[in-house]
Amino acid sequence: MTEADIIEIKELLSTPQKIVITTHSFPDGDAMGSSLGLYNFLIQGEHDVTVVVPTRYPHFLSWMPGDDKVVVYSMNKEKAEQLLNDATVIFCNDFNTSSRVGEEEEALLAANAVKILIDHHPNPDLPVKYMMSVTEASSTAELIYEFIEKLGDTDKINVAVAESIYTGILTDTGSFSYGSTSQRAHQVAGEMINKGADNLKIQGYIYQDNSLNRVQLLGYSLVEKLALFPEYGAGYISLSKEDLKKYNFQPGDTEGLVNYITNIRGINFATFIMERNGFVKLSFRSTGNFSANEFARDNFNGGGHEAAAGGEFNGTLQEAIEKVVSLFPSYKDKLLS
Repeated sequence: MTEADIIEIKELLSTPQKIVITTHSFPDGDAMGSSLGLYNFLIQGEHDVTVVVPTRYPHFLSWMPGDDKVVVYSMNKEKAEQLLNDATVIFCNDFNTSSRVGEEEEALLAANAVKILIDHHPNPDLPVKYMMSVTEASSTAELIYEFIEKLGDTDKINVAVAESIYTGILTDTGSFSYGSTSQRAHQVAGEMINKGADNLKIQGYIYQDNSLNRVQLLGYSLVEKLALFPEYGAGYISLSKEDLKKYNFQPGDTEGLVNYITNIRGINFATFIMERNGFVKLSFRSTGNFSANEFARDNFNGGGHEAAAGGEFNGTLQEAIEKVVSLFPSYKDKLLS
């Protein structure tokens, strides 16, 4: 995003706009943190602002300021499409291609609004007028701070904005433990605390407010559904729809589950395979030099970051498992490097 872009956006936002902020399907902490951070910033102007998300998001994010104003596309399609159609400005947060918004894609692409992308995933491919794409950033939430800073409006970062941005950085860095955790990520997080974000409260909401079903699902996954292939430094966990139903699965209940696999000594690459309605969802994590992004992109129509990526498979759960395992030998040298 150039200095000229910022001047134009600042001019655009100097008059009242109908603004929609949207993000990817199955929103995580960064998707919601960046979107609600931007929302709580923009509503301080004379704009009509709405966050539209493709699908529901985890309960542990429902405390966030502005949660009660979020429109979920899958639950209120008519209203969401009307908002997208009427918007004069649409912010696209935390996704790099339109397919990431699922069923919302057609309405998003058809909208005539000025579109602005703010994202940290590689290879952005979205028809937008303005783009802030920084793959080195720890999170899109970090970039929301950068965006506000470029506008010269950091004085408008109130507690609601600060807590949202802090949440996005916290979750997308794995509590500041992932390789993407930079000095700048710590600096921005610290600034959000200075602006009023209660880091201990936020940690409690996100990591210490689990349902019994979620804890039991975690135990079941690790004891019954974990498969390891030490000869490749790899492993996976798979969950069927029946498994999810047994533990009354809710969005977010498997958040972070894949990371337990790479926490095992000698395992450098982890796959979480989950059966959904009509497809299989996969999450990949890697440590060392192996590219999760490359593996997802080349084999599962997906992508993401070098150490964390996702993909999909059109077939049965068992077929997805077999495909993942069948790929290990051809990647052996890279997996063990």
